[in-house]
Amino acid sequence: MEMNMLCIYKKYMKFLIKRSLVSLLLLATLSVLGYFFLYKTKIAPAKTGTNNTAKNKNDYAAFALRLKAKTTQIKKFASVHNYNITHCFMVDMRMASGEKRCFIYNLAKDSIELSGLVAQGCGREGVQAGIKFSNTVNSLCTSLGRYRVGNAYTGKFGLAFKLYGLDITNSNAESRVVVLHAMGCIPNYEIVPQPICESWGCPAVSPIFLQKIKRYLDNTQKPMLLYIYY
Repeated sequence: MEMNMLCIYKKYMKFLIKRSLVSLLLLATLSVLGYFFLYKTKIAPAKTGTNNTAKNKNDYAAFALRLKAKTTQIKKFASVHNYNITHCFMVDMRMASGEKRCFIYNLAKDSIELSGLVAQGCGREGVQAGIKFSNTVNSLCTSLGRYRVGNAYTGKFGLAFKLYGLDITNSNAESRVVVLHAMGCIPNYEIVPQPICESWGCPAVSPIFLQKIKRYLDNTQKPMLLYIYY
């Protein structure tokens, strides 16, 4: 009789221990879930990107002011010198190369119709020296200023358009063979903060974007202007 009672007692104690362990495990699980679903949700989200947001707003405001000033100049120049006064091409070299900084601009509506990536000249000193501008032959640099976009031809990179510099800062464009052409290494989408590949001074774009530019050039009755500015 005593042996039977001892066996029953041991079984009962094992049952209690197992039940206690299960209860503790369940309590621990509920505590963890409660922490994540109840406590965590009460924490206010961190305010990230405040400075970047302000910087982006400032950058956009500065970009808009530059674009407005340059398109106003182009509109007057085009009207006086018998160029296309409806559309032009604008390139803002102050923007990063990984951003879409080449614009097909509607002068009549004061609005950007299309945009794409455009390469900058690598320069003789290489990319480590940062972007530099030059009108010197063999400098491999971008030349700032207004250009008349000339006839299409087939060059080293396929379809290309001749460019004629209209300012003292790009007067050697023809002798430097600075032209508007495409390069396969230039993507159709932005990759900022990474830079895109560089040219030997030509405003090179992606093959797809060059075809979009071509449609405007094919349908114009008057020469179109390209303005590369900083």
